[in-house]
Amino acid sequence: MRVAVAGGTGTVGRHVVSHARAAGHDVVVLSRSGGVDLITGAGLAAAVAGADAVIDVTSIQTLSASASRRFFGTVTANLLAATRENPVHHVALSIVGARQAPHGYYAGKALHEELVAASGRHWSILRATQFHEFSAQVLAQAKVLGVHVVPQMRSQPVAASEVASALLHLVESGASGDAPDLAGPREERMADLARRYLQRTGSSARVVEIRLPGALGAAMAGGGLLPGPGARLGSQTFAEWLDQDGGRG
Repeated sequence: MRVAVAGGTGTVGRHVVSHARAAGHDVVVLSRSGGVDLITGAGLAAAVAGADAVIDVTSIQTLSASASRRFFGTVTANLLAATRENPVHHVALSIVGARQAPHGYYAGKALHEELVAASGRHWSILRATQFHEFSAQVLAQAKVLGVHVVPQMRSQPVAASEVASALLHLVESGASGDAPDLAGPREERMADLARRYLQRTGSSARVVEIRLPGALGAAMAGGGLLPGPGARLGSQTFAEWLDQDGGRG
């Protein structure tokens, strides 16, 4: 099977590419280094020609709702347009709770889901919780006078490799629409994960937990981004991820 991967060099994408190649699939990584610009659409049609499936695991580092919507709206529209003439299975990765809390970064993911579901194509959407790597990303976002500011957040982090395996399973199983949510094996507090990550990496920096304002802050603190009934649970805990990767991601 010929599989095109948008975002194939990112946190989940590199695992998708590795798993797909190990399974014997012909993989095309849609990236600028490969002559494809997902924002302008340059080189995209030629790259996805003959593809049986497109897996979209693209992402952007932003807290702005408008920037997120602009990015995911543009990329999704370009991917759908490039495969319009072919019966391509479009598999999209989203976030648990994005539709219920469409604010900040999650606003773009909510739009992403809307566009894929309204496309009239063969499609599948997998919603996953935050990855184990998210703790390091949060630590990098806000540091004041040596103190890391971390949002009050209930999370159930999942291994990026397990998300990649679930996405590949959807590709091999055929279009299924909304797939069951995927989450990690246990609920954690993001501030606790951040402290454990810093300890593992040898940092003595302090972590201060704050509740973010608005609807997104309420969703984070109140469990709005946790999986609901019927979710599939991965097996690797955050502690096991730290032991395995040593905080290297």
